[in-house]
Amino acid sequence: MGMGGCIILIAAGAILTFATDWEMRGVNLDVVGIILMLVGIIGVTVFSAAAKRRRVIAPGATVIDENQTRRTYE
Repeated sequence: MGMGGCIILIAAGAILTFATDWEMRGVNLDVVGIILMLVGIIGVTVFSAAAKRRRVIAPGATVIDENQTRRTYE
């Protein structure tokens, strides 16, 4: 699931929790909406962390790290 799917989960959960007044026997839609929002937020954080780890350094790029060491990737 990508970032778009996570945002859709957050939006659907918010709609169920805050914008509806439906009542179903045996199902609390407020709780379902909160669960969807939490799953969406967890998905956004996991997706963001994974995207940071997958950053690719372009060939020929010069990177200066915290210790001010120059490295050129080829």
